Amino acid sequence: MTSSMLPGVFSLSPFELLYYAASLCALYLLYKVSSLYLTRKKLERVFSAFPGPKRHWLYGNVPEMRQNGKILDIVSGYAKQFDCAFPMWLGSFFASLTVYHPDYVKAILSRQDPKDNFAYYFLTPWIGKGLLVLSGQKWFQHRKLLTPGFHYDVLKPYVGLMSNCANVMLDKWERLVPDKNPVELFHHVSLMTLDSIMKCAFSYESNCQLDSENEYIKAVYQLSQLVQYRTRCFPYHNDFIFYLSPHGFRFRRALRIAHGHTDKVIKLRKESLKQETELEKIKQKRHLDFLDILLCAKDENGRGLSDEDLRAEVDTFMFEGHDTTASGVSWTFYCMAKYPEHQEKCREEIRGVLGKRTTVEWEDLGKLPYTTMCIKESMRLYPPVPGVARELKEPITFFDGRSLPKGTSIFLSIFCMNRSPSMWENPEVFDPLRFSPENASKRHSHVYVPFSAGSRNCIGQNFAMNEMKVALALALLRFKFSTDPDNEPMKMPQLVLRSLNGIYINLKKIERTG
Repeated sequence: MTSSMLPGVFSLSPFELLYYAASLCALYLLYKVSSLYLTRKKLERVFSAFPGPKRHWLYGNVPEMRQNGKILDIVSGYAKQFDCAFPMWLGSFFASLTVYHPDYVKAILSRQDPKDNFAYYFLTPWIGKGLLVLSGQKWFQHRKLLTPGFHYDVLKPYVGLMSNCANVMLDKWERLVPDKNPVELFHHVSLMTLDSIMKCAFSYESNCQLDSENEYIKAVYQLSQLVQYRTRCFPYHNDFIFYLSPHGFRFRRALRIAHGHTDKVIKLRKESLKQETELEKIKQKRHLDFLDILLCAKDENGRGLSDEDLRAEVDTFMFEGHDTTASGVSWTFYCMAKYPEHQEKCREEIRGVLGKRTTVEWEDLGKLPYTTMCIKESMRLYPPVPGVARELKEPITFFDGRSLPKGTSIFLSIFCMNRSPSMWENPEVFDPLRFSPENASKRHSHVYVPFSAGSRNCIGQNFAMNEMKVALALALLRFKFSTDPDNEPMKMPQLVLRSLNGIYINLKKIERTG
């Protein structure tokens, strides 16, 4: 059979082949443009009942989302302008409904909607499919298996370890103060909370606050920074562009180190537990930690977590347990510096409980009501997690009759709700008494949710609150804080609330008496 006898392309001239190829490309381009147009029209119909800020025809509201320290104030201004919720457009073909009314928040958080994939996608290569991003039956199974790891009997011995880690940081500050003021908090606090999570949850002596050359610590720190950077760099939202970039190369290298270390820690602990299969036997040798609970956890069928699931949960807790707490501690320190009258009241309360002790004990934590109220008020003004994202798996209708279909992307703005003048009297004023038992009992159940709410609330919230109390108590016994007028922090929402220019305060050492 000759080529001239074959039908189709073999009988076409080069010009005709080029024509057909161009036609196919044009049809594909037309298909993509039509799909994008229909997507945009669908989103406009979905959000038709929700007025929102003006947007650029191509960029949407992206120009307003620059990381210049103003985005939260801009969004908070929109929250005062639009009732309950408004859409924000990332370009022309993706939009998310920003929600900040407590009745809307309650309606969403009382459901089992999964986390929005877009918001948590960049974390997944590091933390895997752990509790933070899981949904459905697998999330329920993991939550049930991990809950015993946060029982107060497990948390009690952590308080002494947290005290030790806080004192290492404060010792460093004492050496810094004579030569350097102001001090940038976030870096020091982040290393302290990382050191604490390593000691408490994994019984691992990292020495990261003094040995910044530790490869694993450097990898974890670098992964946190690179994920934060990728979220705010829109070209890096594309996997291909990111992984070919220098940042992508550093991310993969840090990922290999972090995962290699996690695998090694799990393997060594498995070997050490072979002879000690019961938690009570382990407890006789040392305190139980999060990793013990993970390795010994079994479901109703006697199955434990797979190696992949184990690593995902360890890496998830490593991220969530240090970065969010570092944000909470740093902004609380800043509030103490900004409001010296409340700082002094906390110091007096702490002295009355601790006396001349330099460590905090479990029983002390419940004896610091005013200090606790100050921490909660700090988290109202500066929530460590400014918002959480959900994707509706079923349609929803809100109390005012407005509805959203399945698949809608939702952003619950904790920051906007915390500063809403319709929800809080004088919301910009620092007033810890908002959280007195009497005042707290009068509020809407979902107007203050720093650790989210519902079944998907933060499993480690008691751990985080304990660490914030310990760090603040010990710091106020050793230093007086004051703000630096030349370095006012510029709020920057990323995975946690940070500051574009750091969080600086002046430290004055308090001389110990007696």
